[in-house]
Order: sequence, then structure tokens, then C-alpha cells
Amino acid sequence: MTGKRLLRSGYTTGACAAAAAKGAALMLVSQEVVSEIGIDLPTGDHVFFVLHGQSFSKDVASCYVIKDAGDDPDVTNGAEVWGRVTANPPRLPFIEGGSEISVEGGIGIGKVTKPGLAIPPGEWAINPVPRRMIEQSVCAVLSEFKIQTSKFKIELSIPDGEERAKKTLNARLGIIGGLSILGTTGIVRPISAKAWTDTIDAALDVARACGCETVVLSTGRSSEMAVQQMFKVQGSRFKTTNHELRTLNKAPLPEEAYVMMGDHVAYTLQACAKRGFNQPVIACQFAKLLKIACGYENTHAAASELDLELLLGWAKTAQLSPEFLAIISQANTAREIAVSTGFDRTLMELVVDRAIKAATVHATGIQARPLLCGYDGTALL
Repeated sequence: MTGKRLLRSGYTTGACAAAAAKGAALMLVSQEVVSEIGIDLPTGDHVFFVLHGQSFSKDVASCYVIKDAGDDPDVTNGAEVWGRVTANPPRLPFIEGGSEISVEGGIGIGKVTKPGLAIPPGEWAINPVPRRMIEQSVCAVLSEFKIQTSKFKIELSIPDGEERAKKTLNARLGIIGGLSILGTTGIVRPISAKAWTDTIDAALDVARACGCETVVLSTGRSSEMAVQQMFKVQGSRFKTTNHELRTLNKAPLPEEAYVMMGDHVAYTLQACAKRGFNQPVIACQFAKLLKIACGYENTHAAASELDLELLLGWAKTAQLSPEFLAIISQANTAREIAVSTGFDRTLMELVVDRAIKAATVHATGIQARPLLCGYDGTALL
């Protein structure tokens, strides 16, 4: 009997950076080439990394680790994570109490420009946990060789980090110029939702720190662009599902107000409630809206099955026309229903109302404002 292949775990950029820094530090103090290095992860595991590009002199050493994200689809997979360690002066007698160590970013590492993240504006985007891991890994080398320096500088870089960062939401979060050094455990779990939910938390924290009054949650880039275009044309006023004209801001919403939640509906609504965003806009197309209305916590195909029978029941209760009931009963997809009914307002609002009620179940106090987006890049209602 053949089972499914187990998905392979990988390592975070933080773990790779710690390994590269430790390898460079070891070459600097030993003045020998090091081909493999072991580090301790926050989980307590001791893992080994192969080093590449080794170079050293009496004052500086460098090497890199090729990031292996395992079977997780990660934009940083295969990236060269470089560690460069400089000692100035290179040798001093052992001094009790420890040396001064600085951790900085270089090429391909972003800098934080907005408040709300774990790192203040103006600092390199190296999160606290990986920073500690890097420092502890290098300190282990110093302790082993009983070597102290007046200053030990660690510089991290990812040569193509700025280009890779264009495929992430870093710029919106205020991380400019490259990637961030992340990871809380050192290990990347394959197809894990944690990276996405961590990004959602960070985006909401940035929105709050930047003074956003509300947030626009979107299930995909097409829906987000439709809302952005609507605000660009109409300003910040739009017709909500309860037919009231509301004003979110006196000016179009800032980019920090837009949060890409993907399929993580329940998690994002709960995260909004914790931060006081009690009236979030949910921008999505009809299929996702229907899944939200059905009460699914996650709208991914693997976690939720589109229930057109449930929609048919709602339509019958609402006494929609026989024509629409026939369309729903014979349809294979939600898109087919939306298009065949011409996005009938009564039908769409029926689903919107159900989605509003479902949102309150996921998060107490939430009054979601769904905004239906069409397949042509426009916001419908």
C-alpha cells in the first residue's frame, strides 16, 4: 500500500543567518576553512548547515548558507544567506563579561520604515528571535575559543533579496530595500499557515500604529485592486450592504489599511477584534463570499466545500424567482450562478447578509462590511 509522501520541513532565514554568522565567526577565530556548522534552535534541536563561499583573513570572514525551505512554497527558498563577521581589532585578551557584538543588515536586507512591527522604524528588519539566535551562535564561538574583541560586527545579506522582496508584502508593511530575517523556531513547517497569519498580524499592527480607522480585508489581489480602484474614483465613500452611505475617511484609505487575509477568514476577524477594528470591510468575489456566508473559518478548497444546496435553501426561503432557483439548482460553480443571474442584487445581498451574520460567530463584536467584487476588476456592492 502506497501512502502519501511526507512533506519535508526546512529552515527559516533566521536559522540560516545564524549558521552563516557562526561559520564566519569560527573561521575568523580559527583561521581555518569550515565546511559545516551546527547551531542550536529555539526548539532545543541542534542542526547542521553546509557552508559555501568561505573566505577569511585575520580581520574578516564570510560565508553563506543556501536556504532550504523544505516543501514549503517560500519566496526565499534557494536564497544565499550571507554572514560576514569583522573583528576590529582582531585579537584581545579574554575579558570577563563579554564583547560588544553588533548585528546589521547589508545588501538585500530591508529596513523598517513604519511603526507597528516588532522592530522600530529605522532599524534593520531582523526580528528579535533570530537576532538572539545569531548573537548566541556567535557568542558560542567566542566562549569556546575564549576570545573577546572590542567590537565584533556581524553583517547579514541576501544578494537578490531586494528582487525577491518584490514578491512579498514587505513594502506595504514598511520593510523597504529587501527581505526580513524571520523565524521564531528556526524550522519552516511545510504548507504551514503560520507564515501567513504572522503577516496578517503584522499588517494589522502596522495599520493600527499608522492610525487607520478601519481596514479592508481581501481574499485575493484582484479583489483588493477592485476596492483600491473604487476608492480612487469615488474617494472613501461607498454604498454598504445595509444601503447606508458611510464615510470611512475624509481621504482615500492609505495603503496600510489594506490587509491580504487570503483564506484565513476567522483568524483575521478575530485578530481585527483584538485590535479594535470592529467594522472591517471584506472584499471578495462571489465564490469566497458564499463560503464566508456558509460559516467556514477557512475558505481554501482543502478546508471548505462550496455548498450550493445551502444557497438554494436560502433562495427558496427568500422566495426568489423560479428562474433563479433553477439556475442555482443546475449550476456547477458559484461563478456560474453570479454570471447567469447578472449578479442580481437581491440574490447577492442575500448572501452578503448571511456573511455578516457568519462573521459575528467567528469574532464577537465584529460588524463586517462585505464588499462584493466582480470578475472584471470592479466593486459591485
